[in-house]
This record gives sequence, C-alpha cells and structure tokens, in this order.
Amino acid sequence: MYAVTNPATGETVREYQSATDDEIEFALETLHNGYKADRQSTPSERAGALLKAAELLRDKSAELAGVITREMGKRNSDAVNEVEIVAQIFEYYGSKGPDMLQEQPIEDSDQDDVVQYRPTGVILGVMPWNYPMYQLARLIAPNLVLGNTLLIKPASSTPESAYALADVLAEAGLGSDVVQILLIDAGHIGGVVRDPRISGVSLTGSEAAGASVASIAGEQLKKVVLELGGSDPLIVLDEENIEDIADLAVRTRMENMGQACNSPKRFIVMEEAYAPFVAAAKRILETDYEPGDPQDPATTLAPLSSASAVEAISEHVDRAVAQGATLVTGGKRLDRPGNYYAPTLLTDVAPSSDAYHEELFGPVVVVHSVNSDEEAIEVANDSPYGLGGAVFGGDPERAEAVGEGLEVGMVSINMPGGTAAELPFGGVKRSGNGRELGRLGITEFANQRLFRR
Repeated sequence: MYAVTNPATGETVREYQSATDDEIEFALETLHNGYKADRQSTPSERAGALLKAAELLRDKSAELAGVITREMGKRNSDAVNEVEIVAQIFEYYGSKGPDMLQEQPIEDSDQDDVVQYRPTGVILGVMPWNYPMYQLARLIAPNLVLGNTLLIKPASSTPESAYALADVLAEAGLGSDVVQILLIDAGHIGGVVRDPRISGVSLTGSEAAGASVASIAGEQLKKVVLELGGSDPLIVLDEENIEDIADLAVRTRMENMGQACNSPKRFIVMEEAYAPFVAAAKRILETDYEPGDPQDPATTLAPLSSASAVEAISEHVDRAVAQGATLVTGGKRLDRPGNYYAPTLLTDVAPSSDAYHEELFGPVVVVHSVNSDEEAIEVANDSPYGLGGAVFGGDPERAEAVGEGLEVGMVSINMPGGTAAELPFGGVKRSGNGRELGRLGITEFANQRLFRR
C-alpha cells in the first residue's frame, strides 16, 4: 500500500493501491514503444522539452514544494530549494546534454574511429523518499536527452511528489511514452527487473534493497547503478576558525533533518580542537533548532519523514548509549504530535559500538577525537561505506593530502559536500557503484559504441 501520511501530524491523508499486473505490462509496453519510436532522434531534438520542463518547474515551485513538505515533512523553504535544483538539472541537461553526447574521436587511431553514445531502452528507477523530486530528476533528465525511457517506482510514502513531477514533464511534452510513475509493489520489482524490455536499473535506497535488485539484475546481465547508504566523515585538522567550522558542519549535518545519504555523519576532530568543537556543536543544537509546522518559515526543526524513522533513530541512539557512548544533548523523541526527534550529540562512540559502523539517518551528530592526520584517515576509512568526505584545515596542502587518503567517491576540501547538476554523484564500498549527474552520469546507461568509418 502506498500512503501519504503528514509527518507533522501523523495523519494519513490518502492511500493508493499498488499497480496491477496489467498496469505494469501496459507501462512497460508503452515505454518500450516510446523508446523505439524516438531512438533515431538526436539529443538536440530532445533537449527543448527539458528546457521547457525547467521553466515550468520554476513557475510551479510553490505548488510543488507544498506537495514535498506535506508528504515527507521537510521545511517548506528546503522543499523550494529542492524544486530549484530539479529545475537546474533539467536546464543543465537541456542546454549541455547534447554536447556531452557528441561522438568522441579515439586518440592515436589511424582510422576515423569514434565512440558514440546511444540509448539502450527502458530504465527502471527505484526511488527513495528523502528527496522525492530531486532523486527522480537526476535519473530522468540525463536519460531523456540520451534517448532512454524511464519507469519510475517512487517510495511508498511519497507517490504524490512523483506524480506532480510527472505532470510537469507531461506539460513540457515528456509524456507517458517516455516517463511513467508506477506504484509497483515490492514483490513485483524482481519481475520488472527480469522483463526483457528493461535494459538497466538505478536504485537509491538501503543496502538490502540494493543487494536484492543487483542480484536479480546480475542474473539477467543488466547494468545497475546503486546509490546506497553513507556515513560520511568530516575531518577538522586544527582550531583555526573552529566556531565557524562547527556551525557549518552542524548545519550541513542537520539539512533535511539529517536524512541525507551524503550528510556528514561522523565529525573527526583533532584533539586540540575537539573540546571547542563539541562545545560549539552542543550550543548550536540546543539553541538554534525550534520544532514547528514545516510550512511555517519560523520553524527550524522539522519532523522526520515517518514514525518508523523516529523509532529507528531512537533505537540507534539508545543502543549507542547502552554500549558506552556519551549523550551530550538530545537523544529523545519530542513530546508533541508528529515525528519530531531532538537534535542529538554523541561522543565516545567506540569501534566496538554498533553506532561506530552504522548509518545514523536523522538529526544526530557524532564527534570523534584523533591525534594525527594518519589516525584521522584511519578512522574515516574504518567504515563499510564510502560515499563522500570533507576535510577542513588552515593549511590547504595538508587538507588535500588528508583528502587524498579517503576511500570515498567524493571529497571536498574546506567546504561541505554537496550536489549540483554538473557534479558526478556516487560512492564506493557499500555505498554503491556507478555515478549519477555530470558527464559520468549521462553515459551510465548509454551504449558506448565504437564506430569505425
């Protein structure tokens, strides 16, 4: 069952039935026919509809942001920002995509040999709830300009955000022959992956879901892109500007109430800066986050996405404290309607603790103390995940050297990790494989074809 439940009140607004077998078959056949009908057109011919979509997204920003906030609870200002980056993604691929897909001459060849980028068919996207339009856009936009068609399975709690985005795309001329939103039951995903009309799968979600889908796709010899969990380190090398760095670090961690895969979840701080960093983080968490209606501009602490999200983060924190961690502040569900959890700060999380290795998906800051650059790198890499990482230090060369040692897919020096239409996004280890966005993302599901003349 797909259901929209307002995270700020706990009220179930609407329920939806999952797609039937006949609806799945119709969607697959429609998209497959759409791919076949459009595959001879050029990226330049496809690009205009993406630019129109970007224009419409900005025109309808307030309406779309309202849908996001009602479904998953993020502050309305953050939802407006999400719609804007979605517009930027469509604008970027509408303007830059055709050039990125130009055939590339092969160096050192004595023939007129080139690599061409051609579409491959219908791509299945299994999507999460935390960025219910942005996550869709970063798969849809580059693949549409390439010429693939998209079957999107949204998260069970955010179907209306997906439908709202699809409506905008349809108005721009990107209708059901190239993009469809289908409320597929989890039990039907395997059958869809196995369908010969599906040429590739992109999944953003849990390790378990990724492993399951990748296993089925592997049996079928189909390309898979996985963006799974993350426990990104943020390393602080010295005491320079420590108040400003702590403020930036905490605010980056608290973006989307900590429900972001590439959020900095582990702060690794040199001993000289550790005490002032912890003191600053504690003060910010205790004074700067006021719970309230996420539609209210004055609200600084929004609810988590669901009751189960609160239960999960509560369990993680309680177990960490039971296993020896120090609870500096927070660590409790707020006594009010909705899915609110207090901003939380943990220290002394030992390698023997479950929380040392887990992804904490919520408003929880974990701070570790280290004594050397080598130890900072060792602690940062002592994780099953490898999505992103950041390093802050007064000596840029030193910070870059530490960044070079990180086993992650994205490194930022003296800035927090982030996302943009032109930046490839993805990780290594149990954070997944493949890339979305940028020049790398647009060719993930392309036939990178050698063509000799």
